[in-house]
Amino acid sequence: MEENNLDTIIARSLALRKKYHELEIKHHGNEWTVEEDALAFLTDAGLVGRHTMSQQGRWPKGDTVTELEHKLGESIWWLIVLADRMDVDIKKSLDTFLTETEGLLK
Repeated sequence: MEENNLDTIIARSLALRKKYHELEIKHHGNEWTVEEDALAFLTDAGLVGRHTMSQQGRWPKGDTVTELEHKLGESIWWLIVLADRMDVDIKKSLDTFLTETEGLLK
């Protein structure tokens, strides 16, 4: 994958979420709520845990690496989507977290 900046990744993430909203309307008559998006993220985060256990040899499952990579990427995507839907500036939030945590660990 070519090098991406966070602005590009955010734009791609939101464009992809818009396409999923279109599918939700087509199949269910409306878009998922923010709460449904959050639940989907939590489900994927749980799968990151399970695939991590498998990748570390603590849970027997095949094709772990491919699924783990997918769920890690999908989890980042969900965080971008959730931040956008709740009017949170994800770039500012990340920068604030990193700056504060770096300060604590100096």
